[in-house]
Amino acid sequence: MKLDARDLEILRVLADEGRITKADLAARVGLSASPCWERLRRLEEGGIIEGYNARISLKKLGPHVTVFVAAELADHTPASFQAFEASVMRYGEVTACWALGGGFDYLLQIVARDIDAYQRLIDAMLEARIGLARYFTYIVTKPVKSPRLPPLDMFGG
Repeated sequence: MKLDARDLEILRVLADEGRITKADLAARVGLSASPCWERLRRLEEGGIIEGYNARISLKKLGPHVTVFVAAELADHTPASFQAFEASVMRYGEVTACWALGGGFDYLLQIVARDIDAYQRLIDAMLEARIGLARYFTYIVTKPVKSPRLPPLDMFGG
């Protein structure tokens, strides 16, 4: 899908203000309501906008620990990768997972109540034999920059 500068501006505004009204969105991007809504519908139907989310302050909900885990699999076959990826989906504490090229096979982001809960999760993953050969734990000591969109102008416009 080809995006122009107006489409990118709609995405920028929505990334920062997902609860903005359609009328306010139209005004912010310099369009009348109908053309703005049509663009928004096209972006949603085209899969560019995957959904709308709230950013939740886990710190305000209670104590927790965020851990990044660099994981190596025992086998490097397509079936092993598929089995690991399917298994990771079953663990709610695994909040994100990326397949990597290079040294490690995967990088997992895990949020647990505390270090003991994290270790119980890892032990359960090892006991479940999901293909994990080695893992390296990196505990987040403080958030510095939360996930954001990159500059959208690199995608055209």
